[in-house]
Amino acid sequence: MKRFFTVFALIVAVSFTAPHAEAKKFGGGKSFGKSFKTAPVRKQQPQQTDTIRKQNPTAASSAKKGLMGGLLGGLLAGGLLAAFFGGAFDGIQFMDILIIGIIAFVLFKLFKAMRANKGTPMGHRESYAGNSPRQSQQQQQQQFRQGAAQQQQSSGYESTDSDVPFNLPPNFNMNAFLNGSRDHYRVIQGAWNHNELEKIREYVSPALMADLTAERAKLTGEQHTEVMYVDAELVRADYDANIAQLSIKFSGRYKDSAEGVEEDINDVWHLERDLRKPNAPWLIVGIQA
Repeated sequence: MKRFFTVFALIVAVSFTAPHAEAKKFGGGKSFGKSFKTAPVRKQQPQQTDTIRKQNPTAASSAKKGLMGGLLGGLLAGGLLAAFFGGAFDGIQFMDILIIGIIAFVLFKLFKAMRANKGTPMGHRESYAGNSPRQSQQQQQQQFRQGAAQQQQSSGYESTDSDVPFNLPPNFNMNAFLNGSRDHYRVIQGAWNHNELEKIREYVSPALMADLTAERAKLTGEQHTEVMYVDAELVRADYDANIAQLSIKFSGRYKDSAEGVEEDINDVWHLERDLRKPNAPWLIVGIQA
């Protein structure tokens, strides 16, 4: 019994004195800077053609009727013309009637298109394009919100939480950005290990850099945290006329190569970019551990 208590005491002592790898990860496993509500995203399912036809069967049938009706009308017009002129078209073949009908149909479509274009003045089209000189600020803001909604729809992704925005900035390549973010995660962790604060400064905002510098000062010497594997997922996106914001969730596994302690990666980085400055970099403004 005495030996059992001795072994138990050694196990407890080792458990409390063993180093924890979480403290040696970039940021020390703590949360700093700005924080936002995030949620996973899902890919929007494209609407099937059969679904559209079921929802609006009259539109599909009317399109067919319009095409067939135009062709049949052209054929009928060609046949009537041949019958009307009688002797002038003696010996006319069915193929001749078909060609006359198609020509009549094409001329009808061209005439209809010319009338439609003539009915819409150029100034009216420019106003819809946002080029009207009398456009109010409220209209501009409304167009900006509509553009953000269209950008979200065109991306093919949406947030699973209605309170979390997922409006991608213009000309944003999500796949390339996520691939680059995984590499940056490893680079920043390496800089944290070697206490290369100037390299970290290139990736973070000044306010966040102050917190990270103070946290890194608590660790002595080089660290040995090795990223085994890491994946990245976009969990929030939004922008306005001045700032673009992104939130990336990292998940994976890392270990302390010197002590053999392994831990899960479960971090969220919040990034911002100043859209008012050309070629402005994305900077980390918050860490959620």
